[in-house]
Amino acid sequence: MRSTPIAWTHSTFNPWLGCLRVSTACDHCYAAAIAKRTRRRDDQGRDLWDPRAERVRTSLDYWRQPIRWNREALAAGARHRVFCASMADIFDNRAPEPWRADLWDLIRATPALEWQLLTKRPQNIAGMLPPDWGDGWPSVWLGTTTENQIEAARRGPYLVAIPAAIRFLSVEPMLEAIDLSPWLDQLHHVIVGGESGVGNRSRPMHPDWLRALRDQVQTAGVALFVKQLGSNRAAWPGVRHLKGEDPTEWPADLRIQDFPP
Repeated sequence: MRSTPIAWTHSTFNPWLGCLRVSTACDHCYAAAIAKRTRRRDDQGRDLWDPRAERVRTSLDYWRQPIRWNREALAAGARHRVFCASMADIFDNRAPEPWRADLWDLIRATPALEWQLLTKRPQNIAGMLPPDWGDGWPSVWLGTTTENQIEAARRGPYLVAIPAAIRFLSVEPMLEAIDLSPWLDQLHHVIVGGESGVGNRSRPMHPDWLRALRDQVQTAGVALFVKQLGSNRAAWPGVRHLKGEDPTEWPADLRIQDFPP
């Protein structure tokens, strides 16, 4: 049932399109590049990553896809992970609130799916959750991006303050050595990867950074998923694939792609 090359999920779903760069992780935003290449615009003809742009809702037919995935997951007796949203941010305050309410209704209607909600705006989560969130919905993962120590310190406390079935961090692109120890006892999953999409201009992820993070995460008993080594492979001899995404090319001690139980 996989329909995306993103290794830590099965499918992506975007209830709307468009976002705004908020930190250094966004400098080489793949979603902005895709939108520009496909000439997606808002109703006023503006690029979807223009600071003035409005968000663009996806089609009704597209919104039916998770219903189908849910049926297929039930028939197969298997969980199906959905990354929401790869071309937007669910907790973006520029997105109309009724659209977010519709998304919560869709998530309620698809309990066989595991919805992975990744944001760079964890400070907005508490005010945008549905009224029946309680201690968290069993099928929803909440995560935030922590590409460097500054963002880990800024975003981590907001995330761990929210009750959730699974809390996760995406250390991608990993831009420096990062200490996650203040939050690891309240996390369930850490995803890490190097930057890709701009070839050798991609900012490198160094092996010692990744190994130090691995040791932190595994010592804390948290599941670790190494996604890719990145497109700048100067520090990774023997890695040939475009994004450094083939684990068989990695050092054996870094071939780790675990999920929470």
